[in-house]
Amino acid sequence: MTWSREQIAARAAAELRDGQHVNLGIGIPTLIADHVRDRPIVLHSENGILGLGGHPAPGREDPDLINAGKETVTTVNGASFFDSATSFAMIRGGHIDVAVLGAMQVSVAGDLANWTDGGSVVKGIGGAMDLASGAEKVLAVMTHRTRDGNLKLVRRCGLPLTARGCVTTVIADIGVLDVRGDHFAVRELAPGVSIDGELAALLRPATGQFLPR
Repeated sequence: MTWSREQIAARAAAELRDGQHVNLGIGIPTLIADHVRDRPIVLHSENGILGLGGHPAPGREDPDLINAGKETVTTVNGASFFDSATSFAMIRGGHIDVAVLGAMQVSVAGDLANWTDGGSVVKGIGGAMDLASGAEKVLAVMTHRTRDGNLKLVRRCGLPLTARGCVTTVIADIGVLDVRGDHFAVRELAPGVSIDGELAALLRPATGQFLPR
């Protein structure tokens, strides 16, 4: 059985280390905030928040307090607010340790595609290009297939690239996979998930050795 969106977020939270400054992208990444509430991890939102908290309890939403995805959020004690110029200076200046981004495609080389210029999924590239190049580490969190059943883990991205070679680890509904340049190495599989077919081919390094556990 594949992991749910909440389980993906919980597993991604486990990848973070205490003391890190972490940007959460839109979609599944925003759920991570609810899984690090009691840990000394500073969450950044590119719309101008440092010290992001989890989602508010029902009835406690403040419409003026939102994340980059326009979801209502909370903040922790000591949180600060600033303009976009300052926010992107943090990102471009290398002050974000980890960017956790959603993805439409990730290649075996770590190339990231998380936007498109056509079709029903257009939302624009946003700040992902800056995050992908400015953060020390980029984690991609995603389902491994589109709603149409196409693989989002690919040999080469067919969608416009956000950045080349930036993703180090993919946390998907099937498990945790590390980018190895010519294949994905399985570090952990969700319970009951089996790998076969076209996905298995992506787990095979250039030496031809098959690696899933």
